[in-house]
Amino acid sequence: MEQVIDYLSNIDIYEALGLIFGLLAVIFLIKENILTWPFGILYVLVSFVIFWEAKLYMDFALNAFYLVLNIYGWWFWIYGKKKDEKEVPITHSSTSTLIYTTLISGLAIVLCGYLLTKYKPDASLPYWDSTTTILSIAGMYLTAIKRIDNWYYWFVVDVLCTVIYFYKDLYFYSILYGVYIGLAIAGYIAWKKSMEAQTA
Repeated sequence: MEQVIDYLSNIDIYEALGLIFGLLAVIFLIKENILTWPFGILYVLVSFVIFWEAKLYMDFALNAFYLVLNIYGWWFWIYGKKKDEKEVPITHSSTSTLIYTTLISGLAIVLCGYLLTKYKPDASLPYWDSTTTILSIAGMYLTAIKRIDNWYYWFVVDVLCTVIYFYKDLYFYSILYGVYIGLAIAGYIAWKKSMEAQTA
């Protein structure tokens, strides 16, 4: 506990900014607010520095995908709606899509974990790092195209990241992802209500 208190009193500016931008991005996402995307981009830029220094290379690579998907999501939420729609509606992914996504994610996790172990021997927690990375890519894509199923992926990722970042002494990020667990549940509930309202 003393270690955590000492850490918080000497918090790195990048981690503090990551906490702020990350929380704002998720809060705006729950509200289906377009501001989720610019704050998501700011979060990504800060995270590049943090994960490189922590030698979490898959998390670093993940943020490159995040950058692309944040830009795509921003574009899709503006231009992806039909002429008679005020905004892009929330929808479910098909069962087959979720099965394929899960299977592909599983294979990608094993492959990335193996490659990290082989070519980046200083990589920390290569298979766990790969798991959060691949599942986050899947979740981020589903978020960008406004599929409610994205929250399933984020819940799993948030639980894993909370533990991993605490283990790596990235306490602010651990706290952030601990909060994300609750926000993922709240996000699913809010999006489900919104989807039901759309149907009605």
